[in-house]
Amino acid sequence: MRYFKKLVGEKCYLSPINIDDHEQYTEWLNDLEITSNLGASRGVIALNTEREYLEKLSREHNYAIIDKETDTLIGNCGFHKIDTISRNAEIGIFIGNKDFWDRGYGTDAMKQLMKYGFDHLNFRNIMLKVFSFNERAMASYRKCGFKEIGRRRNSILMYGKEYDDVMMDILDDEFRKLINN
Repeated sequence: MRYFKKLVGEKCYLSPINIDDHEQYTEWLNDLEITSNLGASRGVIALNTEREYLEKLSREHNYAIIDKETDTLIGNCGFHKIDTISRNAEIGIFIGNKDFWDRGYGTDAMKQLMKYGFDHLNFRNIMLKVFSFNERAMASYRKCGFKEIGRRRNSILMYGKEYDDVMMDILDDEFRKLINN
């Protein structure tokens, strides 16, 4: 596949999404270990559905996460629910390639995307939602400077147990303090 270095970090770079990667994404999105953390384990993802979805994502602020050394596709990240008047957005990420889990790639990709959001899209607030059972993701978000701002209690039933939706956010001045230290 062909990728372009839009935003470059220490471990990875963010590239416009390549629609031809739809087979890889389809494989990942049918893996319950991956999709359970996204709340997408109840869906069925077919090749044509994923291709259409990637076409839609590629027209917005969504990017493929690519390993810097090997040009390997790792996952994707992007902004959703962008409000240009209030200058805020929601951010999301997933690492589909399990070989890159717990190695700092998600944190690196998030910091690149956040910097882009604050510096170029002029956001003043970026928010995300994560399930309370996803401790690994919450630890990564805290490294990026996100703070918990609230919970929707017992909002999801997974593994026979109820979990919360955890809302986290970061302001532009908080992010600038974090990257300048």
